[in-house]
Amino acid sequence: MNILESSSLMISSLSVYKGILNRTVPKAFYKLLCAYDSEPMEFTTAWGDFFYLLCERGYSDNLCGCITATAFYDENCFSRAAAAGKEKDLPLEVIKAARRDVEAIVRVGSMTPDEILEGYKYKDKIPDIINTLPRWQVGTPVQQTAHIDTCIEKMADFYRHHGCGMFARYKAFIWRDGEIEPVLHPDDISLDELKGYKYSRGLVVDNTTAFINGQTANNCLLYGDKGTGKSSTVKAIVNQYCTEGLRIVEMPKERLSDFPLLVDKIAAVPMKFLIFIDDLSFQKQDTSYASLKAVLEGGLAARPSNTLIYATSNRRHLVKESFADRDGDDLHRNDSMQESLSLSDRFGLAVNFSAPSKDKYLDIVNAIAKHKGVDMEEDKLFFEAEQWALERGGRSPRCARQFIDSLFTDKKQ
Repeated sequence: MNILESSSLMISSLSVYKGILNRTVPKAFYKLLCAYDSEPMEFTTAWGDFFYLLCERGYSDNLCGCITATAFYDENCFSRAAAAGKEKDLPLEVIKAARRDVEAIVRVGSMTPDEILEGYKYKDKIPDIINTLPRWQVGTPVQQTAHIDTCIEKMADFYRHHGCGMFARYKAFIWRDGEIEPVLHPDDISLDELKGYKYSRGLVVDNTTAFINGQTANNCLLYGDKGTGKSSTVKAIVNQYCTEGLRIVEMPKERLSDFPLLVDKIAAVPMKFLIFIDDLSFQKQDTSYASLKAVLEGGLAARPSNTLIYATSNRRHLVKESFADRDGDDLHRNDSMQESLSLSDRFGLAVNFSAPSKDKYLDIVNAIAKHKGVDMEEDKLFFEAEQWALERGGRSPRCARQFIDSLFTDKKQ
């Protein structure tokens, strides 16, 4: 039995980490290994397909790093248990199987192109083609798998701090078409970049840290004027605490009826989730309104303990009300009005982000300028910042940030 045949058998016998064979590069690599006795056309096609995918993933110089990374982020019985800090509760045979799988993945991922070609049955039939096939570099495995004797302990430690599966690889997600999909390029804003609103933002941060630490925490409504940093606060908090197991899933308002489906998918995941609903408001008590009420309080699909709802809105009262509503023909008009106004009260924490006064606006401008390293006399800075705000119809942290950014844009021009 040559090295190619034994390697294909080793990968085919994966158990705990068998899920990596559903990933594109390991799947293509396995297909190449299994082509050790195939006709030249099938073998060279498998070679080309694999090398194409390896280049697409940016790993043509590090096959071992690519293969071991897929194992590193695989979701399986071991990684889930380790993420919850319960890997010691697993049977010893499962731990042994996981260790054996990691060893096999590292060994096979370290195969050189020449070793694979040497094991190919019909290499002597196509020597000219063999010589022109593109080569990759083996590279190195991810750090935690570099030493087999300690790899399981190191991987378990990673899972405990970062979660498992796609929730270890990504920190931000969106609910789309009945599935949780990762956001590949999330906003990387930090809490240090957000100026002003220290008290309001502190309330949200304190609530979130209590949630992460397993203490009592509330669903949170961030409401107030546009451009005051409500959404940015939520995103910055996730960026700050993602290494402590915090993740965010954005849910469009019109899909609130899917909430039971969403929580079913994350209830057993040993991480903390913020379900984020941005720019929340209702024209009337529609189906989304009823769904949110049920989610916040009293629905059959209870919110799991690893989940909080964070919503932002420009309105304190989430249901838009007109004078016509007040003068309608409802016999119990007051009850209807109170019903419309009660939704925001179902959030345990409601935090106000109102438009800043002139002085506070200029304080924010000054803070952002210092953070960005702007070199300008304060009087001139404040004068131009105020002019910028007046031209754009109001003062806000967003306006202040755009003004500072404009200074750098002007320099480039």
